[in-house]
Amino acid sequence: MLEDLFQSTTSVSLLVAIVGLLVLHLLYSSFSSYNERREPPGPKPLPLLGNLLQVDLKRLDSCLCELSKTYGPVFTVYFGLKKVVVLAGHGTVKQALVNHAEEFGDREVTPIFYDFNQGHGIIFSNGDTWKEMRRFALTTMRDFGMGKRITEGKIIEECHYLIEQFEEYEGKAFNNTQSISYASSNIISAIMFGKRFEYKDPVFQAMVERDHDTIRLTGSASILLYNMFPWLRPFLKNWRDIMKNVEGNKQDLRSLIAELKETLNPEMCRCFVDAFLTRQRDLEESEIKDSLYQDDNLLYSVMNLFAAGTDTTGSTLQWCLLLMAKYPHFQDQVQEELSRVVGSRQIRVEDRKNLPFTDAVIHESQRLANIVPMAIPHKTSRDVTFQGYFIKGGTTVFPLLTSVLYDESEWESPHTFNPSHFLDEDACSL
Repeated sequence: MLEDLFQSTTSVSLLVAIVGLLVLHLLYSSFSSYNERREPPGPKPLPLLGNLLQVDLKRLDSCLCELSKTYGPVFTVYFGLKKVVVLAGHGTVKQALVNHAEEFGDREVTPIFYDFNQGHGIIFSNGDTWKEMRRFALTTMRDFGMGKRITEGKIIEECHYLIEQFEEYEGKAFNNTQSISYASSNIISAIMFGKRFEYKDPVFQAMVERDHDTIRLTGSASILLYNMFPWLRPFLKNWRDIMKNVEGNKQDLRSLIAELKETLNPEMCRCFVDAFLTRQRDLEESEIKDSLYQDDNLLYSVMNLFAAGTDTTGSTLQWCLLLMAKYPHFQDQVQEELSRVVGSRQIRVEDRKNLPFTDAVIHESQRLANIVPMAIPHKTSRDVTFQGYFIKGGTTVFPLLTSVLYDESEWESPHTFNPSHFLDEDACSL
């Protein structure tokens, strides 16, 4: 029967016409869909590898900045089979994370971030866990003086210990990395655990060093590859070293939490851990099931805050000192302003409004240092049309902070240390 059908000229012509119409329909549908759902442009990916051959994983932020010059402030790259939308430039990143915070607000929990926290805690979680732990952390840290006079007192106290440490070197050159890291960590430790640690405390030293090492290794090329190809895990020494660090800090933090739990007094809340344990106990007594106030969320929240509060602050302070040493004329101007406004008394946060040049130097140090070139990966919570491009819900998004801090349309001289970036024409803070 089929032979008879294909032997018929009329039938063959009809079949060709039907196929042709179907092809035209598919092409038209694809063209219409493309116009309605125009996705961000980007370099053409290779099978399996994506755009890996077009980027340097050791300088990923710089490579993505260069690609933005070709493809614009919103573009697509493929890391292996993983599709990523990159946001570049001050205006674009601000528009996405501020004006469209809901659509771009989810976190992309990469394989290494999941290995860190197993979906618990604050930084590397999503959904109800992230919202509740973030809300609790912000509220509790404010209650314990974050940004208030009580924290200022702790910082002033810690500065005295740090100065004593510096004075031990009697003016000779030394590596200030550890001392500054310990001082920074003691501020967050006072809030987390209600106490500071001696700089020579071996447990404290090990915790700080493990966190520093973990952050360094997490940005390595091999771990970036692991995030693209998780099956590489058994072959990566960096992954094994990271997990050894994580397990070591988990063990030490569990011990600190256990000590606080043994001496817990709900009538006298000493720290973040006390506040969490008290909330946990109250919910248990109320027989509320499926509470997010569980031991894992406590452990990983403390881990997240301890690491974040130590490394970022410590690195920023080291950059400030380095830039003051490199630009002594700016250092002299800072010293002159401090001497004129503050004199010999203890400087206070309230002095900031009267120290515009010092404030500008601190901000410019943070800008030029660029200690976090790429924000923690985000993910779209739903389909969104952004700057004329369609981005599907669940798409990984990289807000490129390097492009914000060095945006040539935003800063007069983005690649030089220039405190006037943060001063108006009257030398007042912007």
